[in-house]
Amino acid sequence: MITPAFELSQDPDFLTIIIEVPYARASEFDLYFEGEDFKFYSKPYFLRLTLPGRIVEDGREKASYNVDKRTLTIRLPKESPGQYFEGLDMVTSLLAPKKSRSAKHLVEEIGASAVLSEEEEEEEFEWEIEQTPYKETAESFPPLHCYGFGNLRSGVFQRLQDELSDVVDVKDPDKTPVCERRKERLAAEAAKFDSDHYLADFFEDEAIQHVLKYKPWWVEAHEKMIALQGESHQKHNNNTVVAFTEEEKEQLRRFTNKSYLLDKRSRHHVYLSLIDILLAYCYDICVNEGEQNVESSWNVRKLSATLCWLECFHDIHDVVVCFGRRVLCYPLHRHFDLVTRALNDTVMILQLGRAAVLKCLLDIHKIFRESDPAYLLNDLFITDYCVWIQKTKSKKLAALSESLQKTTLAKSHLGFELEELEAAALLVQEEERHLKAAAAVSRQQLPSSESETSDSEESSSTSSETEGSDSDEQESSAGEDGKINSSQGVLQEEGTAPLIDCNGLRQVANTSMVEVSDEKSKASLQSTSVPGKLIEELEKQMHTAISLSEQPEELAAASCFALREQEENHVSEPDKHLEASTGKGNFLEVPSKTNPLLFLCSTNEDED
Repeated sequence: MITPAFELSQDPDFLTIIIEVPYARASEFDLYFEGEDFKFYSKPYFLRLTLPGRIVEDGREKASYNVDKRTLTIRLPKESPGQYFEGLDMVTSLLAPKKSRSAKHLVEEIGASAVLSEEEEEEEFEWEIEQTPYKETAESFPPLHCYGFGNLRSGVFQRLQDELSDVVDVKDPDKTPVCERRKERLAAEAAKFDSDHYLADFFEDEAIQHVLKYKPWWVEAHEKMIALQGESHQKHNNNTVVAFTEEEKEQLRRFTNKSYLLDKRSRHHVYLSLIDILLAYCYDICVNEGEQNVESSWNVRKLSATLCWLECFHDIHDVVVCFGRRVLCYPLHRHFDLVTRALNDTVMILQLGRAAVLKCLLDIHKIFRESDPAYLLNDLFITDYCVWIQKTKSKKLAALSESLQKTTLAKSHLGFELEELEAAALLVQEEERHLKAAAAVSRQQLPSSESETSDSEESSSTSSETEGSDSDEQESSAGEDGKINSSQGVLQEEGTAPLIDCNGLRQVANTSMVEVSDEKSKASLQSTSVPGKLIEELEKQMHTAISLSEQPEELAAASCFALREQEENHVSEPDKHLEASTGKGNFLEVPSKTNPLLFLCSTNEDED
């Protein structure tokens, strides 16, 4: 027989059941409903449901068949109008067989009796033994340690060691107690932590800030639930904001309904492990922005110590700390804000109720089912969680979400000295910033210094060129001075007798001539005029000196004064020409060698 696809909904007075029967005949439907039982048969389909509330047959029931959609819609009146039927979307629990009429459980604990919890007292399930082809040994030496959902499994790794070695990190779970697993896990996390990777994500967090902006489906559902909380008819119906897809409904129909005999300690571990699995799933959804990829299976099982190390937690804080450590050690994005984001998302999922939790577990089941060999984790954990969560009371999940919301997590709790690393890195970054600023200032000053250096080099080259030109002029003038000195020697030889015989008058004239000739030679050295003009002026002065030697004493004195005035005029003109040519007002250099004739001229003037 085939279990058909079905969907349940309700209003205050009626329960509506929609059944898809594409291969059935419309004339061959058989229905039976009474109290909490509902049965439907139409070859080749058979559906039996155990409803969460009672229905009644009073003539208001109605059934209709849609030929186009090939669906049968059945409306059944509620026995108590206005009653809310909880868990209509928990398909697997609705497919549970009819409860036994016996007062005793089919499976009972032998020996020490534990006090039944409130959950066990409220829920009276039919405990049945699951029959499997393989029967695990009850006793062995050394004793085998338990793991899996509710620590109900053992000995699995002995026959599936090759497959599970790629799924879990603990080497020999059957012979490794929980305390040893925890020590090995902490050591592996400490060895895996990379401070450089963490600091790189801490400072360069553009990609992380981008994925943090993503809003998964439960954010919108949570906002909708908050908006509906004020309405009285929706205050107990959080499942209305969470809808299952057809694929998810089909997966729920494939699950085998089971009941789990868990003591108080085992239930405590189951709830804490559920938080751990949901945290890892929320991280993967956030970093992948809701799209599954080849890394999704690795992310979920690697970040969950329950799945990877078969860990058993003692309290919620241990769960959160363990998850935070693994986020900073293994995945691509290692940032503390991702830990906080996953924590807040898990709180929202738990507040939405078991429908939201079941939807997440179904997605995890699909991720592992499509990954080899991670599908083995479905047999150890996820399938049992999908069946068990449908029978969990909503108030239990609400209390769990409240406790998780009150849990605080700081970087100092993770044990990696993150605050010290960040402080040291900030100091280094500040020093590098100062060094870059200093380098920028030096680069700005470098062009000005280079311009100054080029200016000095240009000025030095200009001065060297000027000195070279001056040396050339001095060499040319030195040859002219040789000619002038030779001519002056001839004049002195020719006029020696008259100078001695003339009581100083002619001496004054001759010395003035020599002084004029010396000053003119100085001016010619500094000027940039053509050398031919200097020679002509010197020849004129020589003729003037010769004529003065032949003139009377009175005329010679007058000529001497006129010659001085002419000399001053001639000297000033080359100076002006030099200033105009060079652009600088440099003074004439005083010759280092003193002319003895100047003393003679000055002496004669004093005597006069």
